[in-house]
Amino acid sequence: MILKIYNFMMSKKALPVFALVLMGGILGALSCRGSNENDTLTRQQQLLVGLGMIIEQRHYSPKPIDDKFSEQIFDKFLGSLDGEKNIFLKSDIENLSVYKDKIDDEIHGRAAMKFYPTAISIFQQRIADLKPLYHDILSKPFDFNKDQTYQPVSDSLDYPADQTADKQAWYDRLKYRTLVAYNDLLSQKAKAKPTDSLAKKSDATLEKEARETVKSYYDRYFDKRFNPATFNATQQFSLFVNTITHEMDPHSDYMPPLDQREFNEEMSNRFYGIGAQLMEKNGQISIESVIAGGAAWKSKKINVGDIILKVATGEAPLVDLSGYEITEAVKLIRGAKGSTVRLQIKKASDGTIETLSLIREEVKLDQAAAKSLIINHNNQKIGYLSLPQFYADFQDDKGARSAVDVAKELKKLKAAGIKGLIIDLRTNPGGSLADVNKMIGYFVKSGPAVQVKNRSDQSQQLMDNNDSDGVMYDGPMIVMVNEFSASASEIFAAAMQDYHRAIIVGSTSTYGKGTVQTQLPLGKPNANGMPEFGGLKLTVEKFYRINGGSTQLKGVSSDIVLPDLLESVKAREKDNPSALPWDKINPATYTIWHPAYNTDSVIARANQRISQDPVFKAITHTNTWMDANENRPVSLNLKTYKADQDKIRKMFDKDDKGVKLKDPLSITIMPVDYKQFVENPDKTKVDFYKKWKTDVSKDVYLKETTQIMEDMISQQNTLRLLISAKSINKCKS
Repeated sequence: MILKIYNFMMSKKALPVFALVLMGGILGALSCRGSNENDTLTRQQQLLVGLGMIIEQRHYSPKPIDDKFSEQIFDKFLGSLDGEKNIFLKSDIENLSVYKDKIDDEIHGRAAMKFYPTAISIFQQRIADLKPLYHDILSKPFDFNKDQTYQPVSDSLDYPADQTADKQAWYDRLKYRTLVAYNDLLSQKAKAKPTDSLAKKSDATLEKEARETVKSYYDRYFDKRFNPATFNATQQFSLFVNTITHEMDPHSDYMPPLDQREFNEEMSNRFYGIGAQLMEKNGQISIESVIAGGAAWKSKKINVGDIILKVATGEAPLVDLSGYEITEAVKLIRGAKGSTVRLQIKKASDGTIETLSLIREEVKLDQAAAKSLIINHNNQKIGYLSLPQFYADFQDDKGARSAVDVAKELKKLKAAGIKGLIIDLRTNPGGSLADVNKMIGYFVKSGPAVQVKNRSDQSQQLMDNNDSDGVMYDGPMIVMVNEFSASASEIFAAAMQDYHRAIIVGSTSTYGKGTVQTQLPLGKPNANGMPEFGGLKLTVEKFYRINGGSTQLKGVSSDIVLPDLLESVKAREKDNPSALPWDKINPATYTIWHPAYNTDSVIARANQRISQDPVFKAITHTNTWMDANENRPVSLNLKTYKADQDKIRKMFDKDDKGVKLKDPLSITIMPVDYKQFVENPDKTKVDFYKKWKTDVSKDVYLKETTQIMEDMISQQNTLRLLISAKSINKCKS
C-alpha cells in the first residue's frame, strides 16, 4: 500500500499534489510562528529541505547534492552577489570558505543554514563601507593623459587581497567610468552650437560633471539594487535557492509568491491592476499613461505625471516606494481580481498628496498578442504574422490563447488573398506546449508535433492538437527566428523544418532550450490567491524533434542565415555551463510536405543576395571584430580612448542605419483591424501599434525575407503553369 501511494505521488499527474502535501507537512507547523530573524531562517531552511527533496526526486537529471555541488553553489552564489568581484575582499571569501563543503548538508537539513545569511551580512557591511570610499575617490579630478589600461570584466579577475588593493581597484574602475562619461560630454560639446551653454563649459567643468554622473550612478545602483525594502529576506533567500536550482539546469526556478504571480500574468497575457503605465523619473515611480476604461481612468483622480509615493493592499500598512525599481513597485500595485489597492499619490498639478483606494481590474497585455499585416511586394500580397510569445491563460477557460488568436489572424490573412505567409518568432521565448502543438496542425496534416522523454528514459510522441485534419494554410511559408527564439518557438520551427513545410530564416541557430518545466505550487493559497510559499518551476522532461534530435543546446539551425549583431552576444543555452547536454532518440513516423518550389534553389538565390548585401557584409565584419576584441583592455588615456571609440561608433552607426530601411516596405492594415488598433480610444494602444507597424516597415531582415518569399511564390506559379500546360496537351492528344 505504501509503495502504491509513493508511486502515485511520484507520478507526473500527482506531482503538484505531492509538492503541496510535502510543503504543508514541512511548513504547516511554522505558519503561526513569529517574525523574528531566527524564525525566518528556520522557515527558510525547512522550505529549502523540501525543495531539495523535490529536486532530487523529480528533476529530469539532478546533479548529486554533495560536497562538489556545494563548492559550485558557494562560488556561484558569491558571484550572483558580486559578479565583478568589486565588493567582497579576498579575506571575506576565505572566512566564508568554512561553508564551502557544508551547503549540501544545509540543503539536506543535516546542518543549520548559515552560509547564505553570513555571506549576505558581510556583503551588506562591504556595501556600507563602499559609499564613503567611492565618494572620496570621485571628489578629486582624474588625470587622463597617462598611458594606462583597465580590464572592465574578465573571468581571470580575483577578489582584492586587502583594503589597499580594493581602493586601487575602485580607483581604476571609477576612472574608467568617468572617462566614458567625460568623453560623451566632450563629444556633445563638439556638436553643440556656440550659443549653447554646453559649448561654453571648460573641459575641467565637464570632467567634474562626469565624476558627478558616475557618483549618482553608483548611489542609485546601491540604493536600489540592495535597498533593504526590496532586497529583503525573501529576495535574499530566493537568490540563494535559485543558485541551487540553476545549477541543476538554467530553467528550474524558485519563485516567491509575488514572482509566481508575475509569471502567471506573463503566461496569461493579463493581470489585475490599476490600468496605468509607470515610469521611473528622478528615483520616483510616476504615471506615464492611463489606460482608457481602467481603474485609474475611471477614478478620474490619477493623471499623467502623478507620483506614486506609497502602496498597500487592503488595510495593510502603506509601503514607501522610495528606491524601488519599477518591476518591484509593479508587483505591489498588481494583485488579485477585485482586491483593493491603496495608493498615496503626489499630484503633478499642484503637489498635493492624496490617498486613493481602487479596485484592481483586469488589464490585457495586447503588446504580446498575435498581430498581422499585409506586405505589398511586386504586386503580391504577403501575410506577416508576429507572435511575441506562446501565451495561454491556464486559469481561465475563456482566457487568451495564442493558438486561438493565430487562427483568427490566419483567417483574416487568407480572406485578404495572401500568396505567401511569414511567421515572425524572433525573440519569442516560448510558452504553452498545447498551443504550439495546435498551431503546428494549422500547417500540416495530422501527425506528430514533438517528442518528449522523462527521467526514466520513457519517450512519447505528442500529436498536433488541431481539432480537424484540415490544414488552415497550405501556401508558401517562412518562419523567422533569432538567437532568442526559444522553447515552444523552437518546437514550431523544428516541426516546420522537419516536415519541409517552411523555410527557416534568421540567425545561425535559435536559443537551444529543449527542456520541459512543470509548475509546482508550494503551500496553500494566500489572500492574493498565490501559494503561500511561492512556486517551483522544475525541469522534468526534454523535447525532441520528430526527426529524433533534441533542440537542447543546438537549437534549430536556419536554412537561410541573416547576419545580425546579436550573434556576438554569448547568451544562448550552449553558453551556460549548467545547461543539460544534447542527445537524440528514435525519429517519429511522419509524412514530409512536398512544396511547389525548389527549396535548394530558393536558398541558393538568397545566399547569393545576402553575401553581396552591404548591410549584411558590414554586420558580419562587426561580429568578427567583436569576437576578436571581446576581452580587450580599455585605454584610460583620453586621446587613445577617444580614437578607439570614434572607430567603434562609426562601425555601429553604420550597422544601426543599415538595419533600418530608407525606403520602407509597403504595409497595409486590414480593414477589420482598424477599430482595434487605429480608432481605439486608448491612445497608449494606438501609439504602440503605430510604432510596431513603423518598425515592421523599416526592418531590413523582413525585406530580405520578403524577397525570399517572392522567389518561393514565383517558382510555385511557374510550376503550376507547367502542370496546367501539360494537362492541356493531354486533353488535345
